Amino acid sequence: MPKVKVYNLSGKGVGEIDLSDAVFDATVNESVLYDVLRAQLASKRKGAASAQTRAEVTATKRKMYKQKGTGNARHGSRRAPIFVGGGTVHGPKPRDFGYRPPRKMRLGALKGALSLKLREGQLRIVEDFELAEVKTKKLVEVLGKLEVNGGALIVDGKDNDKLRMSARNLQNHSVLPPEGVNLYDLLRHEHVVLTKGAVEALEARCQ
Repeated sequence: MPKVKVYNLSGKGVGEIDLSDAVFDATVNESVLYDVLRAQLASKRKGAASAQTRAEVTATKRKMYKQKGTGNARHGSRRAPIFVGGGTVHGPKPRDFGYRPPRKMRLGALKGALSLKLREGQLRIVEDFELAEVKTKKLVEVLGKLEVNGGALIVDGKDNDKLRMSARNLQNHSVLPPEGVNLYDLLRHEHVVLTKGAVEALEARCQ
């Protein structure tokens, strides 16, 4: 069972916490991380590309010229794909690229990412994240004392409005509740900062 130091917002150690082996000391399966991350990124795709067919383009419906006697090929509409401005054949249409991997795979990827952060020394546990006021500058000072200036995912309860509002102007930092923690955000941030309450919620979620 990993034993990790707990800090206060001044960056000083105030104790230790035992983390669950199943969540924070799990096997890191790179193929599972790849599959789940790929699925998550696919779900973010808009899939809004759309090309007009010959039934949708704006053009006259009149027959271009008479069927016989001109020496030209037979054509019935300026909307045909052969003409400039005509419709597109088998063009893209709005679609959903998303798919959902099995729950065990998603949980395995989440556990693997948390374990990887802990092994690389990029996981910080704080006693709580109660700020005195909504102030971005104060939050930056706290993150500096915790040595996570490079970019951090801060996880605390969704009712912590002062933290969420203080971090919304920070480009390299994000705030999520425990139920919103996902593989993409874990991997794209250099550090992860968890409160003791967030640790308990994540352990319960990953059961």
